[in-house]
Amino acid sequence: MEEKILQILSKDNNALSIYELEDELGIDTADELKELLKVLNSLEQDLKIYRTKKDKYMLFDNSNLKVGRFMSTKKGYGFVDIEGDEDVFVDQQNINGAINSDQVVVEITSKKGLKLEGRILRVVERKLKQFVGKVYYKNNKCLIDIDDKKVNLTIIVDSDKTLGAVSGHKVLVRLLNRIDNQTYKGAIIKILGHVDDPGVDILSIAAKYEIEDEFPESVKEQLKTIPDHVLEDEYKDRVDLRDKTIFTIDGDDTKDIDDAISLEKLENGNYKLGVHIADVSYYVKENTPLDEEAYKRGTSSYLANTVIPMLPHELSNGICSLNPNVDRLAISCVMEIDKNGEIVDYDIFESVIKSRIQMTYKKVNSILENNIIPEGYEPYADTLKQMSELANILRQNKIRKGYIDFEIDEAKIITNQDGEAIDVKLRERGIGEKLIEDFMIAANETVAKHVTYLDYPFIYRVHGEPNEEKINNFLNFISILGYSVKKMKKITPKSMQELLDSLKDVKEYSILSTLLLRSMQKAVYDSNNIGHFGLASKCYTHFTSPIRRYPDTTVHRLLRTYLFNKNISNETLKYWEQKLVQISEHTSERERAAIDCEREVDDMKMAEYMEKHIGEEYTGIISGVMSFGIFIELSNKIEGLVRIEDLKDDYYRYDERTFSLVGNKNKRGYRLGDEVKVEVKSASKINHTVDFIIKK
Repeated sequence: MEEKILQILSKDNNALSIYELEDELGIDTADELKELLKVLNSLEQDLKIYRTKKDKYMLFDNSNLKVGRFMSTKKGYGFVDIEGDEDVFVDQQNINGAINSDQVVVEITSKKGLKLEGRILRVVERKLKQFVGKVYYKNNKCLIDIDDKKVNLTIIVDSDKTLGAVSGHKVLVRLLNRIDNQTYKGAIIKILGHVDDPGVDILSIAAKYEIEDEFPESVKEQLKTIPDHVLEDEYKDRVDLRDKTIFTIDGDDTKDIDDAISLEKLENGNYKLGVHIADVSYYVKENTPLDEEAYKRGTSSYLANTVIPMLPHELSNGICSLNPNVDRLAISCVMEIDKNGEIVDYDIFESVIKSRIQMTYKKVNSILENNIIPEGYEPYADTLKQMSELANILRQNKIRKGYIDFEIDEAKIITNQDGEAIDVKLRERGIGEKLIEDFMIAANETVAKHVTYLDYPFIYRVHGEPNEEKINNFLNFISILGYSVKKMKKITPKSMQELLDSLKDVKEYSILSTLLLRSMQKAVYDSNNIGHFGLASKCYTHFTSPIRRYPDTTVHRLLRTYLFNKNISNETLKYWEQKLVQISEHTSERERAAIDCEREVDDMKMAEYMEKHIGEEYTGIISGVMSFGIFIELSNKIEGLVRIEDLKDDYYRYDERTFSLVGNKNKRGYRLGDEVKVEVKSASKINHTVDFIIKK
């Protein structure tokens, strides 16, 4: 009956009443009518059909309805994020009980240009079922003050579900039954610590994104079975590379070392580059507690001074980490690269390596940028210079193909021993950092191409083509700012690269490159290869970081299955074809959660830092203009708001056409990219906000 109903409604975009459907289906008994109502209800729940206000049924895709994720604001209103479409504004009176992150059905009620407005009809799925908050007691009742001010809920916890939490405890609470639209019963499932305890601020944000800081007992038990050194029988059937000059390059405080590199110059003038990656999947067997927990986490999270790893430290800093002067199991991708940066030959195999030295970016950069050789690096200086030469060749080849480098600066939070932010600086990205990036991209692409050529199920890192409308909106925006850019005949990586290059010398470049990046799609994991637009690559994966990313661990598992164990039976291929869809979706979601968590921690720590600098003056640039004020970004990436009510020298109004605040007297007003002097008016670690006032 379900297929017949859908077929009937698909004719001429029909909207039919229950009686009209009865006639179309030839229903004439009470039992058949009951079955029809049951099927219609099921189709409606599955969002395949929609019932109108006039009790007529139509196909959901033909209706004025969309499904998306609701994003609420502190002011009560919100937006519905619809994949591949513009966000829909929803006024507070039309939210219909939805809370932040809910998957909802929204009806489009009006469209003004590209701006959509709507009302939420129902919540399809409540994504957030647990919240982080502070315990307080009122009239002997345990209540939770939720950290996320975008969620306007009252949560009451019965005395038998408090875990003994007292006022001031930060806790993780699960929603139970709903009392009314904004009031729920809840149960405390974890006490994170007291609000004033060091580190609880970061753990509270991590818990909000379901990032666990502790490993379950089953994982701890399995760790006891894993050795802390390579065993004698594990060397066999592996290529022994321990006599090769192999080393690692990482940050000063890195303890989980995924990748090591080697380089030889061949007689034919080509380069032989080795990228040797920790063989995590050898130790983390499929469907074991370690594997299930790594899958659940999806990725490691780097939160200011805190790392919440995907794998326990015994693995991530121990047997899986390519530490110096110890034998380690690896999967090696060794590539022969010609003078044009083309990979003319390669091999992928199981290996055992011994890293000679754990290098740091800072010391490598002193060699490659200043020709100063730190103590202990003398035997490797010439190899590093050859590596820099090859990295430049690879990068130029990528650029010729259309590789897009947005050159987005990132902030680095400096903390003291108690975790308090004491400085905020720009993260350095020198020749050494770019060298490792270029080598890892080469290995990732080589592995992806190899398995794609074999036509086996695989997990790819994909980046879709940008939405043409969004790119045109960006082009219109920069023309309003007064910049003339060449019209794109076709949106390609090369044309996007040329667009960025044409803006390199404008004062707003850092802001414009960020805006352009936001107008593009997000890179995700997928079992279907659509290529990687940003890298101008037809075939790309993540192979090089299996300690901290589950997709990389999966890629290693697939290489072992297909290449090393030669297990390519129909049953095996079908198994992975189905499983990789689930892994791709889940790890993309966990990556998004980790990124959002890292950004929120940065915002919180930046606000904490600025709390100590109230009244101080800085120079910044206008990074955003809204009807309620202007956002100012300082040189260290701290961003704050100048509220429109604090612009007291004139009466300002928001000009939508020029994206500026224009005064009655000050006709030019404030525009994106303007340099301004500001004073820190206030900052709030609790609200993650910084407020400025303009200084003349």
